[in-house]
Amino acid sequence: MMDGGRATGNPAMSAPIATAAAAPPVTLPARRITLDTGLTLALLAAAAAAPTVLTLVGAPFWIDVINRALILALAASSLNFLVGAAGLVSFGHAAFLGIGSYAVGIAAYHGVEDGFTQLALALGISGLWALVSGLVVLRTRGVHFIMITMAFAQMVYFLLIGLEEYGGDDGLTIDMRSQFPAPLDLDDRLVLYYVTLGALAFGLAVLVVLRASRFGLVLTTAKESERRAAAVGFDPFRYRLVAYVVAGVLCGLAGFLNANFSTFVTPEMMSWSRSGELLFMVILGGVGTLAGPLVGAAVFLLIEEVFGSLTIYWHFWFGLFLIAVVLWARGGLVGLVTRRGR
Repeated sequence: MMDGGRATGNPAMSAPIATAAAAPPVTLPARRITLDTGLTLALLAAAAAAPTVLTLVGAPFWIDVINRALILALAASSLNFLVGAAGLVSFGHAAFLGIGSYAVGIAAYHGVEDGFTQLALALGISGLWALVSGLVVLRTRGVHFIMITMAFAQMVYFLLIGLEEYGGDDGLTIDMRSQFPAPLDLDDRLVLYYVTLGALAFGLAVLVVLRASRFGLVLTTAKESERRAAAVGFDPFRYRLVAYVVAGVLCGLAGFLNANFSTFVTPEMMSWSRSGELLFMVILGGVGTLAGPLVGAAVFLLIEEVFGSLTIYWHFWFGLFLIAVVLWARGGLVGLVTRRGR
């Protein structure tokens, strides 16, 4: 319609666009965000104090368990970013964990022991694989996206099984951890622990900044309505691709830490079942929450350690627990806590 020579839009059509432009970067209530962030900081502080406390009480074994939980929490946090911010449920995310690990293992196998070189390879190859695969998988949605991400992960899985020079199905032993200048001696158990904790804190900080930025706003808007994001001038595909690459790089960082922690890599760590475990951690802790992956990884490993020592069928009990969380704590364990704290 024309009004005095000026074009006027339909208010009913422009209202959703205006709402999208004014929407907050994160769709959770401010009180819940505060509780979620506070819980995350408390968990990181507890992890920082854990080695001292566990040494004093004579339980140093649990230091390694927590270290492994921190590595898995970083990998799960990168997946949580895809699921919570972009609505992309990947069932092949463990491929990046394996790529980061094998970048360290294969480099060490060929005599490249410099930590910075290995780290660059782990992050670079993970990011490159995320970019190449993302150009394909992000053109699908829903169950098709889930299946094609799993297919890409299985491609890498079977490729590494076929590389007999690097151990094939038996895996590859790493004789020497990544070498960094002093005081970053990863052969020192506590140094490796605090490097892992620092990497987790860094990864969470990156994800928080991205979620709170215009980039995160576009991802959230595109998740709710792709047409609405396109209507205000943004290309959802490009933003999702960047998010996919960021998540792949952070999971590759977790793979780098995992290789130095276990000094052993195997194709099994990138199988579809490992991707499922990462997704379980996200759901268990709470999709879209900051502390969720930390809680999910910790509870997962706690159940594995406790019930795994009693029966080989510990996955059955974990499954029952996960079902209970899904039915009675829709927002995961963190969501259950934050709702009660409001």
